[in-house]
Amino acid sequence: MSGRARLALCAAAATLMASCALLPLVAEPTWLLQLVPLVAVQTGVGAAARRVPLGRPLTVAAQALVTLMLLTLVFAREHALAGLIPGPDTFRYLAELLQQGSDDVSQYAIPAPLTDGIKLMLIGGVLLIGLLVDTIAVTFRSAAPAGLPLLALYSVAAGLSDGAADWLWFLVAAAGYLMLLLAEGRDRLAQWGRVFGGAPRSPGSPDPGVAAPVRTGRRIGAVALGVALLVPAALPAMQGGLLDAAGTGVGAGNGNGNGGTISAVNPLVSLRDSLNTDNDRRVLSLRTSTSDISDLYLRIVSLDEFDGTTWTPARRHVVGVPDELPTPVGLGTDVKRGKVRTTVTAADWYAQNWLPMPYPPSEVKVAGRWRYEPVGMTVVGDHGQSTRGETYQVTSLNVRPSAEQLADAPEPPAALEREYTRVPSSLPKEVSRTAKEITSGAKSHYEEAVRLQDYFAVNGGFQYDTQVKVGRGPNAIVNFLEQKEGFCVHFSFAMAAMARTLGIPARVAVGFAPGTPQADGTVSVSERDAHAWPELYFEGIGWTRFEPTPTRGTTPSYTQSDTPGDAQPDPALPSKNASSEPSAAASPSESCANELRRLQACDSPSAAAAPHPGNGGPSPWWWLLIVPGVLVALAIPLSPLLWRARTRSRRLGGHARTPEGAAAHTLAVWQELTDSAWDHGIPPDESLTPRGAAARIVRLGHLDPAAGASVHRVADAVEQVLYAPRPSPTAGLAQDVRQVVGALAGNVSTGTRLRALFLPRSAARVLWAVSARWSALRARAASVRPPLRRPSGQRS
Repeated sequence: MSGRARLALCAAAATLMASCALLPLVAEPTWLLQLVPLVAVQTGVGAAARRVPLGRPLTVAAQALVTLMLLTLVFAREHALAGLIPGPDTFRYLAELLQQGSDDVSQYAIPAPLTDGIKLMLIGGVLLIGLLVDTIAVTFRSAAPAGLPLLALYSVAAGLSDGAADWLWFLVAAAGYLMLLLAEGRDRLAQWGRVFGGAPRSPGSPDPGVAAPVRTGRRIGAVALGVALLVPAALPAMQGGLLDAAGTGVGAGNGNGNGGTISAVNPLVSLRDSLNTDNDRRVLSLRTSTSDISDLYLRIVSLDEFDGTTWTPARRHVVGVPDELPTPVGLGTDVKRGKVRTTVTAADWYAQNWLPMPYPPSEVKVAGRWRYEPVGMTVVGDHGQSTRGETYQVTSLNVRPSAEQLADAPEPPAALEREYTRVPSSLPKEVSRTAKEITSGAKSHYEEAVRLQDYFAVNGGFQYDTQVKVGRGPNAIVNFLEQKEGFCVHFSFAMAAMARTLGIPARVAVGFAPGTPQADGTVSVSERDAHAWPELYFEGIGWTRFEPTPTRGTTPSYTQSDTPGDAQPDPALPSKNASSEPSAAASPSESCANELRRLQACDSPSAAAAPHPGNGGPSPWWWLLIVPGVLVALAIPLSPLLWRARTRSRRLGGHARTPEGAAAHTLAVWQELTDSAWDHGIPPDESLTPRGAAARIVRLGHLDPAAGASVHRVADAVEQVLYAPRPSPTAGLAQDVRQVVGALAGNVSTGTRLRALFLPRSAARVLWAVSARWSALRARAASVRPPLRRPSGQRS
């Protein structure tokens, strides 16, 4: 093996060894097994290009192109030409997958599940590092600077992981880098030949000229490795950065038993993802002493700093958790209250730095390293402490103020009012103007707050939609007030900002809305219960919860004119997305109402009449040539459309009136439904059950309740066929599919509709079928071919 080939192998090995530091970040190590052959192919292409030889830029370009094709083959073969050659749809899909991976990283705690998005980030990132290492160390023959990409790879992993085995991964990565350096040194020595110097050697003894530099390199490497391990242990530890452990946590505490500070990052990063998650996992399990859980909100942290764009938690001083927490600021003795005792058990996967608790807490019993932040009355983990698998008890106050007490509340302390009514000059004037219009005629701050709440939740025409972006910039609140669509972040942000413009101290709380009661007496809190709500301050009562988000949480009793009930929120509502953006272009089909389009009751443009030949036209013989030519010219570009129309007609048509015929028809209808969703931009996921695939189509297709019910009806029929001993036939499945196709077409852009019609993605099944038949034909031909025999007497 040549010296450069050996160097290329060492570069690949060093990359793989450094990538082992990423193993603690995900729950499954299978991605590394999938990565090994990809790095081998990447390295082999580089070795072949250098052997030709190609120029250095062409070698790097060839490796980059092959790397892209490998990623296409592994992650986006269904969106590429021949499953290997990337196109515009491939890049679009890979970008969506990367965005999904980024969302998953912000949502899940370490170790995160190995989703497709996270796998693409891991494998794609390591392949990019491998390309850089191979280019620097082998193509440009400079192994020492190749340690920088390896260091970057290890640093990312070490910054995110808080495992006790970090030193082991450092040893593995450092050993790979030293191996690369020694391989380069050996290659350079081989080019110069035997090194002169040293005593004469006896027969059979090793060459001292070559052995001495190798021994020196090993000694230097061992010393450097020891220094790298010992020096960090002697330096002060650093905590509380943006990459601090606990994945979905929102901050980190740092201090001793008596005090310290808390530095928090924005906790809204994963709130929207929790509301949109497909797998609504249980986060917390509660057992409480109260029978009415309508006010049992679990508060994680309060956001009290507003910069005109978003709300963030302030940097606060923390102390040790006292045995008994002080009375909340502003709470008077004449306000009714009761004590509620709640035992909270966190899921093993839920690693939150802050302790979810009912507000206001009066006593907390929790094991571990926790600190108390007095201003927000929150408890935060210290030095990586999280809620993962923890069980703790919280005694809280159920404060029950009356409307009269809130209306008669005196002015708050000047310092508190100054801090919590501050709004930046960049906040658009429309926000304060709208707040004044809504509250015109109100006689107190309490009445103003109730009017703001009712404007968002009842009479303002707002709709709850988790697919709306949070928005950035000073105009985000104005855009929300104009569009009137959003989820809890929008509603809480807007009401708190408008309250501040009216002189009412306000902040935003983040946590969980009341959970769902279980048969065993516990209360289950899931990811979709994640919530944000505004808290307004009234002197004599303290920080008081309001609920401006429609269909979520519960309206506080002190803001209702009638006696409130204890109705719980509908747990299915977060997954409903009624928003459907209409296309800007108006056409006969688009101007029809969505409901009529789904019922296929819209008029379609009439076909143009064919011109009739006149007296001076071509002769009949010419028509015999022209007509077939025109038909062939039209059939070639229209062949995908014609194939899909024929396939749809066959799948949704009649079937034999036997159990076998009904089962075959049900499976064909399901195939048509998934292919139609694929044509409209929702690729099939073969790993999902029919029920899971149906939920995915409803969510990604933004289907209305009627179309969503049709999808689930077809999925239920498929599960009957697949799993029931005697499946019962279901009528009307073909009509359900037609309704779903109409709804899908109504929720996508004009370009997507045209592509679904003329270039449907599901036409790739034709290529797959041709490839399968060709492989079967070759296998059959190989099986009938007679074996070759040597003529008698021929010697090998």
